[in-house]
Amino acid sequence: MATPASRKRLASQMDESLSHHETESDSEEEAEEVFIESLAHHESESEEEEEEVFDCDEWAPPARVFDPHPCPDPSNTEKPVRVYADGIYDLFHFGHARSLEQAKKSFPNVYLLVGCCSDAVTHMYKGKTVMTEAERYESLRHCRWVDEVVPDAPWVITKEFLDKHQIDYVAHDALPYADTSGAGNDVYEYIKSIGKFKETKRTEGISTSDIIMRMLKDYNEYVMRNLARGYTRKDLGVSYVKEKQLRVNMSITKLRQKVKEHQERVGQKLHIVATRAGIHHSEWVENADRWVAGFLEKFEEGCYLMETAIKTRIQKGLMKEQVKKTISFKNASRLVAVMPVI
Repeated sequence: MATPASRKRLASQMDESLSHHETESDSEEEAEEVFIESLAHHESESEEEEEEVFDCDEWAPPARVFDPHPCPDPSNTEKPVRVYADGIYDLFHFGHARSLEQAKKSFPNVYLLVGCCSDAVTHMYKGKTVMTEAERYESLRHCRWVDEVVPDAPWVITKEFLDKHQIDYVAHDALPYADTSGAGNDVYEYIKSIGKFKETKRTEGISTSDIIMRMLKDYNEYVMRNLARGYTRKDLGVSYVKEKQLRVNMSITKLRQKVKEHQERVGQKLHIVATRAGIHHSEWVENADRWVAGFLEKFEEGCYLMETAIKTRIQKGLMKEQVKKTISFKNASRLVAVMPVI
């Protein structure tokens, strides 16, 4: 882009060139050639000025607005500090990863060891896990902050364990966790007493318990989703009656969705017809709402009756099967009773 100074130089050069050639010759062709040469010279000067104005070295991307866990100075080349973090890490999520990130960045140069308790220890002191111990170990190995995974980690950290793994600090959140004594003592009491405890912050709004609660809250939806994907009721631990009920609900939900989509399409067409017929907008909306309300009322009633009828048929079928089994058992018992004893 030409600057005002370059435009002034261009004008002066053009005036000088034209006045010079007017004195020597009145030829228009020579004037045009001089004008073209002056214009080319001006463009080359403009490009040089633009190159001088723009400096790539001075440009920098905008700074990050949010950095929750700043990294210490990486220029420190001292011996790595061996930091140990432990836990269950079931359904490994970003809350786990953020706590390990804090442990990794607690010192400029950290070698992070992460202990994970086995299934036997976890089921004894905390409860059943969703993932197996092998799955939890493997999940930790794929976390970028973890340098080493310690499988079958102890529930309570002892001095012998610290010495064995040459641990300098233990990183965990400050909430107290009960030890194996049953007296309600903090599992990290010994670590805190010797000054080797590094506190990390929990991430609000995410935990393994929260994730499990979400699945339990929408249990039927997840069961229906997996049934639609090919899982059997035995895979999901669902009874025969429960499976049939869920499949009926799936069919009714799909039917309602189709009716709603069809209703919207019909409503658009009726609106076009009403507009062409000259019906007033408020009158059309009132009539349409009344028609739709009546249809939905009848549809809901029909769905309820259909669902009730299906459930009744399923229950009758189950009762017949139970009666057949009872009769067969009685007949077998009678047959055994009349058989001669050898």
